[in-house]
Amino acid sequence: MLVLVTGDLHIPHRANDLPAKFKKLLTPGKIQHILCTGNLNGKEAENMLKQICSEIVCVKGDFDEPTVCKDTPESVVVKLGGFRIGLVHGHQVIPWGDKESLAMWQRKLDVDVLIYGGTHRYTTFEYEGKFFINPGSITGAFANLDTDVVPSFVLMDITNDKLVNYVYQLEGDELKVKKKEFTKTDSCCPAGKS
Repeated sequence: MLVLVTGDLHIPHRANDLPAKFKKLLTPGKIQHILCTGNLNGKEAENMLKQICSEIVCVKGDFDEPTVCKDTPESVVVKLGGFRIGLVHGHQVIPWGDKESLAMWQRKLDVDVLIYGGTHRYTTFEYEGKFFINPGSITGAFANLDTDVVPSFVLMDITNDKLVNYVYQLEGDELKVKKKEFTKTDSCCPAGKS
């Protein structure tokens, strides 16, 4: 199953559209689910995502318009393949991007994977046997603390208890793709031990 992980679009306030190279990649019919960390800002961005895939799960960002996102939750948990995946925008994580604070959210939501946004910078790491993903900003919209943002998004390929994470980053005019794998292990036994 192919899952688009994105967020921090900020359309139309900080960006007008997705980069053209991303739009060519994100064609309808290829992606089964979209997980969005919020800050769409308005209906334009939501409609754009719906053209890619109708199965969208989104959380409320700190800049989302109240009239558009009034029923959007602050956090959500979904089950995809063998994974419980938690989704938060990231403004609730203090300090922003802090591993310990993110781990508290992971435990609170009781998830294998925590997806968060807010920083507009792609980050992925394993911590205490769990996987953490920040897809960055797909539009490259500036952040409150950073104006030099590299546009990025993540495609997750999920098969049972294996997740392959592909990050797409647009550095200047060059599209770069990196891959990272995560395999869920039994929580009672660390990998390789029983």
